[in-house]
Amino acid sequence: MVQSHPSPVAPVTPFAQRLGQPLTKQPISVLQINLGRRCNLACTHCHVEAGPHRTEELSPAVAEQLIDLLHRFEQITTVDLTGGAPEMNYGFRPLVEAARGLGKTVMVRSNLTIFFVPGYEDLPEYLARHRVQVVASLPCYLEDNVDKQRGAGVYTDSIRALQRLNQLGYGHDPALGLDLVYNPPVPRSDQFSLTPNQAGLQADYEDYLRSQFGIAFNHLYTITNLPIGRVKQYLHRKDLYWPYLRFLADHHNPATVPNLMCRNQLSVDYEGVLYDCDFNQMEALPCPTSNGQPLTVADLLAANSLDLVETVQTRPFCYGCTAGAGSSCGGALT
Repeated sequence: MVQSHPSPVAPVTPFAQRLGQPLTKQPISVLQINLGRRCNLACTHCHVEAGPHRTEELSPAVAEQLIDLLHRFEQITTVDLTGGAPEMNYGFRPLVEAARGLGKTVMVRSNLTIFFVPGYEDLPEYLARHRVQVVASLPCYLEDNVDKQRGAGVYTDSIRALQRLNQLGYGHDPALGLDLVYNPPVPRSDQFSLTPNQAGLQADYEDYLRSQFGIAFNHLYTITNLPIGRVKQYLHRKDLYWPYLRFLADHHNPATVPNLMCRNQLSVDYEGVLYDCDFNQMEALPCPTSNGQPLTVADLLAANSLDLVETVQTRPFCYGCTAGAGSSCGGALT
């Protein structure tokens, strides 16, 4: 359902005030690692602002600390590797192999087109061999919409990549999970809308991709465009930032709060600094130590604890995760 937003825009109630109480952490079970900003694409909706000319990536020292962390804490059940294109950044394969060797679930957030970049052609087989779960960006099941968001030819390469993954057992073998991610187009007017119903959209994806290309997958995740990164820059240029933020705030759903991903995960950047989530990472809101300094992986190792953070850092863009059915790296929350 499309809804307009009146102008002028009233101030947005602070997220923490809207909740009425601090957003508290639960025991950490998910470690999300942003390996760097290097990517073979430069998508319009990318909150990381990744691209081919970015050079920031994980250092060998931080990679070793992270591997130490995985060995030390059994409570980490899932390692979520992201970027940029995580596969292009230092530490990807050592982290995959360390985590899988410890029996942890490993997810890679892949743009799929990386499979056709010289030097990365063996990735599908590598991922299948190590039983890595693939979470693949496919912001629409129609070619025109995908190429507008991500670049000419991306859709065709994505379809080829999905077919290759299916040939290796992804989407069929229970041990080889293949999930797709839907991102809506960036708003171009004040006629904003929430993401479509996740179950209904998944059925549409399944019908089209199966009938047209013989593609099977496990789940579709719908993720709201948060007003950060390239989306924020675009919204400011169009004078839509505050109207969009207000729209998200007006559709806050309290039922999403218990399931927010920031509550049981830590997000790590390529320098080893810790955040509550990937969105806070991109907005430079690190988890603070007791003396106000950014918390790091080294601090966790020194304290021999993953659970040093008691309260999530929140900002108005957090409404993007609680609007409507909610949004997270795992899709809808209700």
